Amino acid sequence: MDANLSLTAASHAQAFPWLSVIVLLPVVGALIMPLLPENGKISSDLPRNLALTLLLADFFLILFVFSRLFINGAEGLQLVERVNWVPFIGLEWSLGVDGISAPLVALSGLITLLSAAASWNLKSKTRLYFALLLVQASAQGLVFLSQDFLLFFLAWELELVPVYLLIAIWGGERRLYAATKFILYTALASLLILISGLALALSGGEFTLNLSELSNKSPTGSFGLFCYLGFLIGFGVKLPIFPLHTWLPDAHGEANAPVSMLLAGVLLKMGGYALLRFNVQMLPEAHLQLAPALIVIGIVNIIYGALNAFAQDNVKRRIACSSVSHMGFVLLGIGAIDSLGISGAMLQMISHGLIAAAMFFITGSFYERTKTLSIPNMGGLAKVLPITFALFLTSSLASLALPGMSGFISEITIFLGITSQESFTSIFRAITIVLAAIGLVLTPIYLLSMCRRVFFGPRIPALAKIEEMTPRELSIGLSLLVPTLIIGFWPRVAIDLYEASTNALANRLIDQSLIAINQTFILG
Repeated sequence: MDANLSLTAASHAQAFPWLSVIVLLPVVGALIMPLLPENGKISSDLPRNLALTLLLADFFLILFVFSRLFINGAEGLQLVERVNWVPFIGLEWSLGVDGISAPLVALSGLITLLSAAASWNLKSKTRLYFALLLVQASAQGLVFLSQDFLLFFLAWELELVPVYLLIAIWGGERRLYAATKFILYTALASLLILISGLALALSGGEFTLNLSELSNKSPTGSFGLFCYLGFLIGFGVKLPIFPLHTWLPDAHGEANAPVSMLLAGVLLKMGGYALLRFNVQMLPEAHLQLAPALIVIGIVNIIYGALNAFAQDNVKRRIACSSVSHMGFVLLGIGAIDSLGISGAMLQMISHGLIAAAMFFITGSFYERTKTLSIPNMGGLAKVLPITFALFLTSSLASLALPGMSGFISEITIFLGITSQESFTSIFRAITIVLAAIGLVLTPIYLLSMCRRVFFGPRIPALAKIEEMTPRELSIGLSLLVPTLIIGFWPRVAIDLYEASTNALANRLIDQSLIAINQTFILG
């Protein structure tokens, strides 16, 4: 049945290059952007309107392709496109989508569109700004859809440039420091990714850069561990994992709200996606050996991020530390090495992408009015900004995993994945659950205390008369929060997209585990 499903999907790909259009449409707009007139009121709005039009068209195209042409229940790649692009170095324009990439492409399209809409009032260097957003949209899509390692790496590197410039030009007072720190961390990490990927491509006889063919190599022993650790550190910077996370609070603290939406909603998910695609899918034996270490790192992320959030008096930096904590649950799910855990990790990435983007957007909304992100310098905003308060409280409740919202479903699924994994000892599972639960207890404390200090308490006279959210801002906030409620009450709407692929990953790990057991038995 799966072969028939894959064949049907492939026939769609031959009819029209849907994935290429999804990837290339935004960058075409970026190339047009310098041709737009620069002066005048109408001219200043043209870059924004062009970017919004193209991103909206791209998002609707994503929805059309994944709802009408993508077949739920097929494990393998669908809508595959392969063109021999640069033959002498083996580079192919090779795109494909499966359950792991499909929801993240949709998430990327939605958040990039809303990020452009959140930049409505931007007046400085608009052509460059929106051109960078469009390039970023194409690079993000290419990361999730690439099926050639070199193409993946080029897309991974390409998306660094727009983020660096968006922070360095439109950020806060310490924007150059934050942007430089971001590019240094991620560029050095990329070197490890390149070395590990090329080592994998050169191993096992025939040289190949195709991800599916690389997955079939499945190197073992110390070489597999070497590649795994290289990928783990390289992708872990983007996730981020402790202690490679320190660029994130600085980047969020200095970036404007729309760029923070991209950082939290999409860029961090690239790290989680790449861990599943490379570390789990291509290196199952090494993953089985290092899964307990991954869980330990996840626990450190959860607790350290939560404790660090308490020390932050800047709203955006506190939310950034919260992201470090929440991405620890992704590591837990990946380390659980079963279908429930990996499913929970996928759902956590989708859920956190929506929730964190909502929190950063709402924070940017009241920053435009208060001109401060300092928690001690705010208070009593609930009376003057009741709608803003309602949306911020809702996003905070979603972030602390309130039942009925997507955060609860994702985190409980990860917990179930850990407890049902018999490969770990009972003591290890119990300690993991207890320590992760500490993070769950800390989260509502630092989030709700922030809500109390910002929206209640003594009213600051200078903030007594500020305007409420506009209908445009309200619609952006609801576009991010409504999906978290839908997934919370009806999680199958998300799970159905990726379940077949996550089950296939889990089965691959089980098969590898059985092979290891048989080899041990034979040698014994």
